[in-house]
Amino acid sequence: MFSRRVLGIEMSGIRKIFDMAQGEVINLGLGEPDFHPPPEAKEAIYEAVKKGYNKYGPSRGFPELREAIAEKYSKYADITAENVLITVGGTEAFLAVMLSLIDPGDEVLYPNPGFVLYRPHTIIAEGKPVDYPILQENEFVPTQEDLQKRITKRTKAIIVNYPNNPTGGVLREEDIKMIVDIAEENDLIIISDEVYFHLVYDSPPQTFLGKYDKLIFINSFSKEFAMTGWRLGYIIAPKDIIEQVSKIHYYMVACPQSPIEYAALIALQKSGYYREMMRERFKKRRDLMYQLLSKIDGVQPNLPKGAFYMFPKITLDADPMDIVKEMVKNGVLCTPGEAFGSAGKKHIRFSYAASEEDIKKAMEIFNAVLEKFR
Repeated sequence: MFSRRVLGIEMSGIRKIFDMAQGEVINLGLGEPDFHPPPEAKEAIYEAVKKGYNKYGPSRGFPELREAIAEKYSKYADITAENVLITVGGTEAFLAVMLSLIDPGDEVLYPNPGFVLYRPHTIIAEGKPVDYPILQENEFVPTQEDLQKRITKRTKAIIVNYPNNPTGGVLREEDIKMIVDIAEENDLIIISDEVYFHLVYDSPPQTFLGKYDKLIFINSFSKEFAMTGWRLGYIIAPKDIIEQVSKIHYYMVACPQSPIEYAALIALQKSGYYREMMRERFKKRRDLMYQLLSKIDGVQPNLPKGAFYMFPKITLDADPMDIVKEMVKNGVLCTPGEAFGSAGKKHIRFSYAASEEDIKKAMEIFNAVLEKFR
């Protein structure tokens, strides 16, 4: 009755933990900023509706918005509006890319641990997902050896995600060169998920843009302007790739949401300060969470250099899944590392997209819960 593609995937393990929560909880499982969109963007939605932006728009997105995105990234690569496709969030962008590029049996390398979309989207496209490890001892960056030994004649693409969810890892310039060299040598497509592009704390953001010809860059407005529920993303890629992905995109969603596009354009033009405000707040919370975790016995914290997640290793002889379940019982939501892949099994993901007060309370509860496992 059901297709192979739907039977080959499962619901996210993150959702299973969230469904356990009862009543009021401290939510450190959030994959979204705990801010609302900037005031200019909220006002722009009202303005868009009043001005009549309530009809179908261009399938590829408003030309003005595509031009603004091209201009924004022009210092990294030679791009124009023809290289940009507006999508219904980064999720739709990713699925449209996979359905446009992957044939049955094509192998796709993806990070482990990694964001929960990569494996199922590969399966939906009837490709074969092949994971590569990103480990805490290597600052959650893949090694050249681990990548090369997973490449076969069927390998078509490699997915990279930096700043990284769930680990908060970032790439250095030499890491990008290593991955690009491997892709060039094996004629691979690089699919770079950079939705946390602006959330880098200790150095300027590094990007694959302008570093490789067969690159598909995916981003969204969700993290940059706290617009997660507005569902607007974009792809930057060579024109021939945009041309083909646009066909799948059209038959999936017809076009992006016109009022949201208008508001996103206003945000790009007027709300850069808001993005910086969120980054500074997240950095302060990161430092607080790291300081508190460093004092807890049985935990080996990492200091994230991007995104808003911490991915500490549990060094106790205990299953982190049991710890997470106990945390939920005590009113704190967090995410077991194994929800992001087998290499995350000894980890727990904490989001610091929460108030400092909630972070302090949650870490106190975490320490008390761990006492039962020590």
